[in-house]
Amino acid sequence: MASVRGYLLSWTTLLPLVALVLLALTWGRTLGPVPVALVAIALAGTVLAAVHHAEVVAHRVGEPYGSLVLAVAVTVIEVALIVTMMASGGEKAETLARDTVFAAVMITTNGIVGLSLLVGARRYGETRFHPEGSGAALATVGTLATLSLVLPTFTASTPGPAFSGPQLAFAAGASLVLYATFVMTQTVRHRDFFLPVDHDGETREEEHAEPPSAQKTLVSLALLLIALVTVVGLAKVESPAIEAGVRAAGLPQSFVGVVIALLILAPETLAAVRAARRDRMQISLNLAYGSAIASIGLTIPVIALASVWLKGPLLLGLGPTHIVLLALTVVVSVLTVVPGRATRLQGGVHLVLLAGFLVLAMNP
Repeated sequence: MASVRGYLLSWTTLLPLVALVLLALTWGRTLGPVPVALVAIALAGTVLAAVHHAEVVAHRVGEPYGSLVLAVAVTVIEVALIVTMMASGGEKAETLARDTVFAAVMITTNGIVGLSLLVGARRYGETRFHPEGSGAALATVGTLATLSLVLPTFTASTPGPAFSGPQLAFAAGASLVLYATFVMTQTVRHRDFFLPVDHDGETREEEHAEPPSAQKTLVSLALLLIALVTVVGLAKVESPAIEAGVRAAGLPQSFVGVVIALLILAPETLAAVRAARRDRMQISLNLAYGSAIASIGLTIPVIALASVWLKGPLLLGLGPTHIVLLALTVVVSVLTVVPGRATRLQGGVHLVLLAGFLVLAMNP
């Protein structure tokens, strides 16, 4: 009981609650420089707290369920944010879903994967993982991205890079089926493909540390959800300041979505890097590819349903530059995961691809 009481009084418990109060006080208001700075500090601290609580839950439920908890939680909040912003209308509302989902795919498959590989290989020389599980996840990402973000550019039923009604319904249904199939494969049918491996290629079930109690896990799960909601809310509160900074820097308005996507995916990035530092590269890849799958597999069906009452067109098709980046990312990712082991080089290649995406987002 004393340990639980101490846990409830820790900074990782108190900070999300303080940030939630700050969110309530600042929501819908024009902020000055000092409140903007306070929101930024609270946002960064809440991200760190979210990572801590995600790791507590993951340790209790075991892998790959723990990675799935964080990926789905973040994606649900991301979807809610997209729908809210689309409903409010404004500039770029018709491309918001496409831009956000594509940014999430590039950040997860290149940023999270690249950084994790670089950190893990720098510490252990070479990182190992299951090519069967990672390859299956990557194939799901590539299929979902092509069906939802590439095909609308080439369809002829409606003008512009958009699906017709039946086409959008098919894309939404296919996304849900693929997502459900992947989750079943990851957690039931072939769970061993998504567990960490040692340097001899043998599967490792769990670390030897004693898992947290059920009471502590429930507290962390509740605080994780609070922290994720707060991160997204504070990111939206901070977005006017970000928009002002983007305009002042002469960057396109669409880059705001990239910045917010980076903030939302920060908890998963930190969790993946921590797993890589513990030589659990499979967990890092689970987080990266699982987040990309959830981002498309959950977002597209919800957006398709919401488009029934949302005003304006829904433009999902990518432009030629982004299609090239996506194709190159898939090819490089295949070469990364097929051997089942990787070095710093692969991590560097993925990070260069992410840098290319960011440069082109800043200067199309």
